[in-house]
Amino acid sequence: MILRMSTLFLRTLREDPVDAEVPSHKLLVRAGYVRRAAPGIYSWLPLGYTVLRNVEAIVREEMNAIGAQEVHFPALLPREPYEATNRWEEYGDNLFRLKDRKGGDYLLGPTHEEMFTLLVKDLYSSYKDLPLALYQIQTKYRDEARPRAGILRGREFVMKDSYTFDVSDEAFMTSYLAHRAAYIKIFDRLGLDYVIVKATSGAMGGSASEEFLATAENGEDTYVRSPGGYAANVEAVTTPVPPPLPYDDEPAAHAEDTPDTPTIETLVAHLNERFPRADRPWHASDTLKNVLVILHHPDGTREPLAVGVPGDREVDEKRLQAQVEPAELEPFTEADFAAHPALVRGYIGPGVLGEKNASGIRYLVDPRVVEGTRWVTGANTPGQHVIDLVAGRDFTADGTIEAAEVRAGDPAPDGSGPLETARGIEMGHIFQLGRKYSEALGLQVLDENGKLVTVTMGSYGVGVSRAVAAIVENSHDDAGIVWPREVAPADVHIVATGKDDAVFEAASSLADELDAAGVRVLFDDRRGVSPGVKFKDSELIGVPTIVVVGRGLADGVVEVKDRATGEREEVAVGAAVDRLREIVAE
Repeated sequence: MILRMSTLFLRTLREDPVDAEVPSHKLLVRAGYVRRAAPGIYSWLPLGYTVLRNVEAIVREEMNAIGAQEVHFPALLPREPYEATNRWEEYGDNLFRLKDRKGGDYLLGPTHEEMFTLLVKDLYSSYKDLPLALYQIQTKYRDEARPRAGILRGREFVMKDSYTFDVSDEAFMTSYLAHRAAYIKIFDRLGLDYVIVKATSGAMGGSASEEFLATAENGEDTYVRSPGGYAANVEAVTTPVPPPLPYDDEPAAHAEDTPDTPTIETLVAHLNERFPRADRPWHASDTLKNVLVILHHPDGTREPLAVGVPGDREVDEKRLQAQVEPAELEPFTEADFAAHPALVRGYIGPGVLGEKNASGIRYLVDPRVVEGTRWVTGANTPGQHVIDLVAGRDFTADGTIEAAEVRAGDPAPDGSGPLETARGIEMGHIFQLGRKYSEALGLQVLDENGKLVTVTMGSYGVGVSRAVAAIVENSHDDAGIVWPREVAPADVHIVATGKDDAVFEAASSLADELDAAGVRVLFDDRRGVSPGVKFKDSELIGVPTIVVVGRGLADGVVEVKDRATGEREEVAVGAAVDRLREIVAE
């Protein structure tokens, strides 16, 4: 079918939407692919829905190729399965909860591990039924606190989620690697520049996971990589732990007046002026900064937590959040300080921190704070800091936590060289779930010896609607979108220019011939629209090949333009169909 712009439900815009910050949001709205319905909720218009279905088709083909079978679950789900796995509470405010007219609790599905597990439990009971891979492409719902970036982070989105079921851990790895290979094919076909990184499993659980991140300067995820091949989402990076240091000869800790030192920088300057070291100057890395937060647990309880990090680093909120899930982070307020009078604001030190100390607040420190390391930190007295406070001698934390920012130049955990940082958009996430859900929901089968064994599971997600935006982030220029051919709404965009009926007749005939030859056509057959507007629309919309039928027709030629490179060629009208079929085939 030919898409004719004279009747196509489409309005392009010359100005960016006022709430748009990233290129994909601006361009998808301006080019008439999506339209905002509410914060984080978008309607798909004909061109956008065509692209979305093209992405779905690629995902579906690669899932089918590894033997996965498609099913479809409801989005409206009962409470009980999610309560059995504790996720009714663990999801917290991100879950859309509702009641039916009889008072029963339901949710809008954010993901479907529980439902897949129960379906297999209902129908399968023997090792002979496994391995099994099931998937669906379906709308999901998450009540994002700050929906932003258009369809990149919305409250309603389309996702492919698939699940594997195996009788053993060894058999599971075969299923996991098959999915991993399928994901590589999917993202290659989508034309994305992407990396595969180690990730945290979060509320999903499981022993390990990997993310597929589309590289993007304004991506929400920060990841790191090393020259030796290490790659991880910053939330999953582990700090190389230095060896303990001897401290028998270290001086005793001593509190000193440090007036007018509200920041680490002013404290370091004061130390170098009043308490100079003989061996080297004081640095921010010699100080221990203690940050207080509140953990809001899914059951509603609030727990204070103190995090100690070297003073030259900030606490990375995303890294900290990943470590404390499913609890959510909240600021430590004036009321919280009032409830803990042992804390002296601005001068908090390990002396009062820890579950066994005066404040009773759990105290977790950066892995670099090993036994024997010397620190300058708060003395719990206004205007004073403690110098030469030795870990293991003068204080002991309740544990360690990966919460400090990761910086370019830090050593890779595997020793493969210094890290470099970059940003990306999460496009896929694959989880080694193990038996978390099968144990909680009682999914067992009889093995070949007639013994009941708990099934090993994997979970695999692809952001289908997000992929549309990620492709635009990866592939656009100042004029508009540049679609890869496999996902584009058409192969060829024919632009008829001028007022001459012969031009429109020739363009219409070319469109009909291309359609008959199996080439997808978008035809700008609008009358009374200037050539300049049509050319701008063709570049904004981003179909890979643009054909201009206009003044050249008098010489028997049409102009063929490559949207990505800008290269142009004149092609004889009689040879146009064959030439365009060649280009599409390439």
